[in-house]
Amino acid sequence: MKIRMLKAVLASSAILAVGLGSGAAHAATATATAQARILQQITVTNTASLNFGTIVTGASASTVAVSSAGAVTCGAGLTCQGTTTAANFGVAGTNGAIVTVSAPASVSLTSGANSMTASLAASTATLTLAAGSAFTVGGTLNVGANQADGNYSGTFAVTVNYQ
Repeated sequence: MKIRMLKAVLASSAILAVGLGSGAAHAATATATAQARILQQITVTNTASLNFGTIVTGASASTVAVSSAGAVTCGAGLTCQGTTTAANFGVAGTNGAIVTVSAPASVSLTSGANSMTASLAASTATLTLAAGSAFTVGGTLNVGANQADGNYSGTFAVTVNYQ
């Protein structure tokens, strides 16, 4: 009788242990949302070049500055003539998005074997895109003493990225 009772107690304990084991591991679930924001590809178009105008050189080195608004400041000993313009760039992309604007620190202008360097400055570092978005780049040209005559030019690239 003791053996039967012991078998019954052991069988009940095993059933109870199996029942507790499966009941204690309750399944749980959660949900998540998948999202994506699509932005139009940015386009940048150069609509005007940086033009320092016509410069008559002097006996000493000086500078010619064109502001991002296109205004010229002619340095001592130089004569500045003609039309000056800041470089102008149109930007298109997703309206309302903020973009960063960067221009290189300088550009080299050459005419044959002769060269000059201009420091560059963009009119803004960030821009909120809308119809007609644009920015400008001005600069300061370092003109050497008795700089050799010629038609000097150089190119530079600006970069616009979504923030």
